[in-house]
Amino acid sequence: MIQAFKSAAAAFFGVQKSENHKQDFESDTPFPFLLAGVILAIGLVLLLVTIVQIVLA
Repeated sequence: MIQAFKSAAAAFFGVQKSENHKQDFESDTPFPFLLAGVILAIGLVLLLVTIVQIVLA
């Protein structure tokens, strides 16, 4: 699961190594990567909402 979060975070920034990319696609199931991506996306949205609220307050 840790590797899935690392891969999803690297994908968000577009800096993932090609060897890690190949390793991710050889995984048995995509579920950990999907879960990590959704969690990181929700976290990003919540972070942006919080920053906007702080700036506008």
